[in-house]
Amino acid sequence: MIRKHSLVRRSAAVVAAGAAALVLAACGGGDSDSAAGHGGHNAADSPSASAPASQGRHNAADVAFAKGMIPHHRQAVEMADLAPGRAQSAEVKALAADIKKAQDPEIETLSGWLTSWGEEVPAEGAMDHSMHGDMGGMMTDEEMTGLENASGEAFDTAFMELMIKHHEGAVSMAEAERADGAHGPAKKMAGDIITSQSAEIEQMNKLLGKN
Repeated sequence: MIRKHSLVRRSAAVVAAGAAALVLAACGGGDSDSAAGHGGHNAADSPSASAPASQGRHNAADVAFAKGMIPHHRQAVEMADLAPGRAQSAEVKALAADIKKAQDPEIETLSGWLTSWGEEVPAEGAMDHSMHGDMGGMMTDEEMTGLENASGEAFDTAFMELMIKHHEGAVSMAEAERADGAHGPAKKMAGDIITSQSAEIEQMNKLLGKN
């Protein structure tokens, strides 16, 4: 009987100790989850990060889209910056202003995504000839110099012809992102680029008398 009581007491002690351990684990688990949650918000490469800049997972196509579109957009903005002092047509000046207004914020957003993913943001001026194959429509140094030296109607014509080619390259890059990307916000931006730049291509073709 004594031995039986001893076993009962020992069993009760084990059960009590187990319950206490469970309570401690539950308390500790809450802290751990909280820490993981905070870490998830600023972890650049976390596929489950819920911060707006890194919402959802991303893949190599998303990285390629961001790294390609940043210098592509920068060049479009550089072209647009030439228009106020050189363009003759009010339509061309307005178009250039719209391009700059749309693409400057997109450059910032794309750069933010790359930073949040732990990727390197392309340096300013990263638009050498070796990149032209991957980013269709990029202007050569000679084309850029020609545009800088043009004015009036000649500038308007050169600007629109070069920008149509530039936009067509951006649309192709955006279509690739829509097809192969995984990052929801990047795919949405790609869709917006396709819509807006396709409309601008049509507008420029009309101004050039091609439609």
